[in-house]
Amino acid sequence: MECGRLGIGVAAAIAATLCLGSPAEAGAKRRVVYYSQTEGFRHGEGIAAALKVLQDAAAKDDATIEVEECTDCSKWTPEYLGKFDAMASYGGGELTKVKPPLADENKKALIEFVKGGKGFVAIHSASYMCPQTKWPEYDEMVNGVFVSHPWSQKVRMIVEDAKHPSTAHLGEAFEVVDEIYMFIPWSREKTHVLISLDNGSVDVAKKGLREDKDFGIAWCHPFGKGKVFYTALGHGRNVWAEERFQKHLLNGLLWAMGDLPGEAPLGTDGRPKK
Repeated sequence: MECGRLGIGVAAAIAATLCLGSPAEAGAKRRVVYYSQTEGFRHGEGIAAALKVLQDAAAKDDATIEVEECTDCSKWTPEYLGKFDAMASYGGGELTKVKPPLADENKKALIEFVKGGKGFVAIHSASYMCPQTKWPEYDEMVNGVFVSHPWSQKVRMIVEDAKHPSTAHLGEAFEVVDEIYMFIPWSREKTHVLISLDNGSVDVAKKGLREDKDFGIAWCHPFGKGKVFYTALGHGRNVWAEERFQKHLLNGLLWAMGDLPGEAPLGTDGRPKK
């Protein structure tokens, strides 16, 4: 079990740096728990790089947010989570196998934390949670279950929402080298898609793909009184080394905490019309 606290100047410093908004209340402290515990395959490079994005933001002199890294899901209780405004997670796998294991009360605490009005940011493999024992409430919260990564290559992404703070700086489309996830189930009707895969940049004739060939990459939506932001980007450090993706993650976090505005109507389709 590891827990370390970092002060990060997201509310003021990131808003000023990115010129994309301001915190809900100037000078107010915001606390985020970064969950990085995994079972099975571990995206060690990506987990460390995403944390470094927060650490670099923490280096600002006017830090107004504290981030606590947690690698022990058994800590999830109403009392522990109640200290935070959001969770950012790159954790996942069959957490009932870790020691101490994920218990029903821990699951309940996290779901109620978000439904009660807090933010949840899921990164890359955080969409692969308890695949054997299942956790339907978590899958509903994230609205996407990782099943495979059909492509690991240079791809073209479509920005479906050019106004949301997490994507406003990315243009109409962009290219990136990354591991591309496929989710089943996943439904754009239950979320607000921010980024999707340009199918013209990959081989969609592969067997085992979604029948609708609709591959969401980043999305957001309300969950109870809280907000959820998910990005499948960030398998390796190459992605998080780029400022554009740092902004994507940090502004997604600020949106999830309510510090940056952004509409998120469900069921939208911002893909170019054929």
